[in-house]
Amino acid sequence: MERDGRAVILIDGECNVCESTVRFVVPRDPQGRFAFAAIQSETGQALLAEAGLPGDAIDTAVLFEGGRVFTRSTAVLRILRRLDGAWPLLRVLLLVPRPLRDAAYDAFAARRYAWFGRKDACLVPTPDIAARFLS
Repeated sequence: MERDGRAVILIDGECNVCESTVRFVVPRDPQGRFAFAAIQSETGQALLAEAGLPGDAIDTAVLFEGGRVFTRSTAVLRILRRLDGAWPLLRVLLLVPRPLRDAAYDAFAARRYAWFGRKDACLVPTPDIAARFLS
C-alpha cells in the first residue's frame, strides 16, 4: 500500500481542511516520506478497496504506512510524528485511549465543512505539491 517507499495519505480533495493539511505536511516533510492521493481519484479508490475500506470514506484521515492502514486520530498522530520540527512530540497523545481520541476527531470531522467550507472540485496543486500526488 506504500508507493515508492513513501507512506500514502488519502485526502478528501473537496475539503478545505484536507487541502490545508497537504500544504502543512509538504514543507515539514522535505525528505518526501509522504505521498498523497485524493480519495475521489482512481488511485484513492483503489487504495481504499485494497485496504477493505468503503469508497465513500471521506470523513476520515487514512494513512497507509509500513504495510498497515491507519485511520482517524491514529492516522493524524502517526503523520505528525514523522514531520520535522516539534510535531513528533504530539505522539504522546497516542497514550490517550483511542475511543476518546476518535470521538474528538469525529466531532471535528462532522463540522469541518461547516467551519472551513468545501470546494466544488478537487485540489489543483502547485507543481511542488503535484509531484507528491500519486497518479
